[in-house]
Amino acid sequence: MKDKNFNFCKTLTEYRREKTVEVNIGGVSLGGKNPIRIQSMTDTDTLDTDATVEQIIRIIKSGADYVRLAVKTTKEAHNLKEIKEKVRALGYKTPLIADVHFNSKIAEIAAQYVSKVRINPGNFSDKRAQFQQHVYSDEEYRAELSKIEEKLAPFLETCKKHNVAIRIGANQGSLSDRIMSRYGDTPLGIVESVMEFLHICQKHEFDNIVISIKSWNTRFLVYTVRLMNYKMRLESMKYPFHIGVTEAGEGEDGRIRSAIGIGTLLIDGIGDTVRVSLTEKPENEIPYAQKLVKVVEARKGHEQIEAPVFTQTNPFEFERRYGRPVRKIGNRRLPVVIAHLQESSIVEVSNLNGRTEPDYYFDGKSILNRKGRKFPVLTLEDYLYNDIYQSTHRFIRCSRKELVEFRKTNPEVIAKLKAERKAVILLESDNENRYADMRAFFMLLESIICRLSVVLWGHYNERSLQDLQLKAATDLGGLFIDGYGDGILLTNENPNIFYSDLKNTSFHILQATRMRISKSEFISCPGCGRTQFDLHKTTLEVKQHFGHLKNLKIGVMGCVVNGPGEMVDADYGFVGAGNGKINLYKGSKVIKRHIPHDDAVIELEKIIKANGDWEEQ
Repeated sequence: MKDKNFNFCKTLTEYRREKTVEVNIGGVSLGGKNPIRIQSMTDTDTLDTDATVEQIIRIIKSGADYVRLAVKTTKEAHNLKEIKEKVRALGYKTPLIADVHFNSKIAEIAAQYVSKVRINPGNFSDKRAQFQQHVYSDEEYRAELSKIEEKLAPFLETCKKHNVAIRIGANQGSLSDRIMSRYGDTPLGIVESVMEFLHICQKHEFDNIVISIKSWNTRFLVYTVRLMNYKMRLESMKYPFHIGVTEAGEGEDGRIRSAIGIGTLLIDGIGDTVRVSLTEKPENEIPYAQKLVKVVEARKGHEQIEAPVFTQTNPFEFERRYGRPVRKIGNRRLPVVIAHLQESSIVEVSNLNGRTEPDYYFDGKSILNRKGRKFPVLTLEDYLYNDIYQSTHRFIRCSRKELVEFRKTNPEVIAKLKAERKAVILLESDNENRYADMRAFFMLLESIICRLSVVLWGHYNERSLQDLQLKAATDLGGLFIDGYGDGILLTNENPNIFYSDLKNTSFHILQATRMRISKSEFISCPGCGRTQFDLHKTTLEVKQHFGHLKNLKIGVMGCVVNGPGEMVDADYGFVGAGNGKINLYKGSKVIKRHIPHDDAVIELEKIIKANGDWEEQ
């Protein structure tokens, strides 16, 4: 049957990269049949030539295909020439990219020295967003577009002259007031802001373009990039995508969030270059990004997946699947966490739970509630022919492939599943493309109108926790983003990974997909040349000081370029204001300005207390 997937990608059931045009970036081409490229960004002062060159080389040695630099003044733009000359003199040919905001003239200068310039449609021409509502008439709106073209056209001519590519990079929260007045800070608003620039580029016959759309919110990110790709496909545009989760954070939180956002898109074939934006040293981003791409590309040549794909949910906005309720599971409740006991008892692991106690436990044979009551786990065959537990709640363990094969000789199982009121499916998969395979299972349930609740079961045999987190995030994260799944169970055969590791990873995945918030959320950018304090150290300090608070989102941003906008849905914010000063926010409103950095954490605590959100440890 025709793959009616809203046309946001080629297919939902096969790993296959989208066909994009090839863009030459300093001799290292992107898109087309080229490999998925990896990149990072310096966080040094771009006027400090030696420090910047040293960091560029560290990033290159880590395996980056491109290195990006923040350029905020004309002086820095001209200094790109010296930086490039020193890098080349040391024998490194890796293309350099300039990141420019708020000043089209700086972008024109930078284009003389680098291989690509990133511009932001939210601030290339429009004024910095004031988050003020103004209703533009159609005539006023067209006049503003003309002003954009007046500034963009000379820049495009400069890029043509020097054979320089551009990245049109839009971020959530960095839209102009003009766009937000008509579309809001929405996926559609971001997409339209990029499309405006693409249409001007096409008018001026400029096609050396890379697209990026980013957000710290993985759900928002995935929906927006899908919508962007859909809009481009409607107009036969095939520009390559730069994919990343902005303000991903640090440590395992940043890595899991990045794996979910980037991995979900890559698995559907969208993405030609990636950056994992961690609040750490930039060279730390490269090995994880390489590993992420490798995990996704391991899906090549996977076993064929069949599904009635016309039954999928809306891929552009959140739509939670309804699962028939069984105890705490289903009925669009928060997804449950089932923790693998690994030969231990509930009593033995209870002191390891801390603030995140699982809803159920798994002992390898049965599911147990917190009081130790057992619920049987049945195969499809036992469920149909040996089900002596019909009067109690139970779990049915199966995969899409098993159900498809079993129903061929036992068609009556479908009628029983549709009528079932006391069972939950434990969904597993042995397909290399587990995300697509499990998604196809939900399509199958919809096609037979079966409303059973489903717990996603990821079973692994990994030696390291990071490898398990990466695979579980890419396998299961996209399903939760799509509104599938009433719970999660992670198991691992290798004893190197312990009970707490599996349990905590389950909670991390649910939090990163916005399905279940179990701790404070810290939205922190990776830092760049605009940052004038130790962002990584400060982020760790903020997390340590406020980590005990529940259900708050706290932003830690290096500067005011995109920070206030990109943390617009945060509860509180900590944003660099230059010269060692910090601005403190409640939502998108500045509460205190130019606080000395060393005093800012305590001042933020006072603001949180004043708003009634503080809890003592």
